[in-house]
Amino acid sequence: MTKYIVILMTILLSSCAPQRDANTLHLRLSSDPTTLDPALMVDVVGGIVGAKIFNGLVKYGDGMKIVGDVAKRWDISHDGKTYTFYLRKDVKFTNGRLVDANDFKYSFQRILLSETKSPRRWVFKDVLGADEIADRADKNVEGLVVKDKYTLQIILTKPFSPFLGFLAMPAGYVVPKEEVEKWGEDFSEHAVGTGPFLLTEWVHDDMLILKKNIEYFDKKPEINGIEYRVIPEDITAMAEFESGTLDAMGLPMTEFERFTSSAKWKKNIVGQVGLNAYYLGINCQKKPFDDNRVRKALNYAIDKKAILETVLQNQGVLSHGSIPPILSGYNRKLAAYEYNPQKAKELLKDAGCQSLDLKIYQKPSREVLNVTEVIQSQLKGAGITAEIIQIEWSALKEMINQGKCDAFYLAWIADYPDAENFLAPLFHSENFGAGGNRAQYRNENVDKLIHEAQITSDEKKRLKIYQQVETIIHDDAPWVFLWHQKEFAVHQDWVKGYKCFPIYNADKGVDVRIVRGDR
Repeated sequence: MTKYIVILMTILLSSCAPQRDANTLHLRLSSDPTTLDPALMVDVVGGIVGAKIFNGLVKYGDGMKIVGDVAKRWDISHDGKTYTFYLRKDVKFTNGRLVDANDFKYSFQRILLSETKSPRRWVFKDVLGADEIADRADKNVEGLVVKDKYTLQIILTKPFSPFLGFLAMPAGYVVPKEEVEKWGEDFSEHAVGTGPFLLTEWVHDDMLILKKNIEYFDKKPEINGIEYRVIPEDITAMAEFESGTLDAMGLPMTEFERFTSSAKWKKNIVGQVGLNAYYLGINCQKKPFDDNRVRKALNYAIDKKAILETVLQNQGVLSHGSIPPILSGYNRKLAAYEYNPQKAKELLKDAGCQSLDLKIYQKPSREVLNVTEVIQSQLKGAGITAEIIQIEWSALKEMINQGKCDAFYLAWIADYPDAENFLAPLFHSENFGAGGNRAQYRNENVDKLIHEAQITSDEKKRLKIYQQVETIIHDDAPWVFLWHQKEFAVHQDWVKGYKCFPIYNADKGVDVRIVRGDR
């Protein structure tokens, strides 16, 4: 039935499609961006658009490596606490003014100010003087030092190896003081950056239009602009795409089989393993789940491979731990838990659990329920009785954070592409609950090793420590490690160079081209 609705809508849309610029890329947003102010930006949709408008000192390059952006190079002191950035001298805001080190100092200090109410203050919390800014009359952060017009120094209170990656996040984007002060809270509506595109129109919950920045300092876009349409419903978006009014879009899971089996579309599908980890979290502080034999039993009792191949149609790769395989630090020697219900029964018996009942909590979602119902059936094969409870998302998070759930189905999506982001928030004991460690997992050796890695400047040594940490966590089994989901998109024949990016704010939009027969 869904297929015929899409076809009907496609016909209707095709018959009334308006004329448009042949070299403008038309894309879908599933929701309106919450904001285009880098100091307030936290949602993925805002980050996708913001990456086209703004730049930072550094950015994510190929393979999620940190490369220069406005900074042409940088030095890090031997003690790992002082970062010195040497800026390009040809970078302009789209209001025409050249960018210098003072602009970065202003942008970073603004995030730390209490009146900004930035949810990303933690990005700069380790900068020297960050905690004292509220008490200083001059609002000057001691650890943000303008050495000269094109040299910025950032001094930390302690070494923190992932810090460079933090600066590639939207919170690290540079903004012009005069525009922020001119527009105040409305700066988001009139966002001025340095990026390859500039904002020309934003009709909330409808459309958002970007135009090519002809004075962009780096590789210039191949297209004239991007027109984003806010289309919340997948079925409507698919109809728009198939009518040709959208040039590319993320491929919904419900449409995956139809498109991958279509001779017309399968050649235009691109994919990428995402920076995510899907898991069944287990409350490590609640009996009998405080016994890792019980947690291991749950891992052996679930056939993750079968679920991935059937329910998820191979739209992912099996988890061997929490770190996705596209990240440096991924441990290829770490074996995934095999499906072995007999071993699960033996572990439960050894732990004194002749029978085990548990409740699996999840958000209301048909897609999620399809997965947990199979898990429920597989657990039964190992003598484990599971009840599935669906709860509204905010209430579910509250219950999990307070340690009231036996088990819960969740996913972790990366804030920054570093193995540390899949270990410290999720498994360090200081992050219990809302901090990310929703399994309430505690291991003093893990805490110690995570801290050691964070202050280690030698990259090879740091990644080796992360692999050691993940091996311990894997053996402790605070999760049932499920899979890392792939993300897919589909594009029209005339779109070239379109690809999926592991993290939402890595796509500057400069590589995609539109090549039509009449051009």
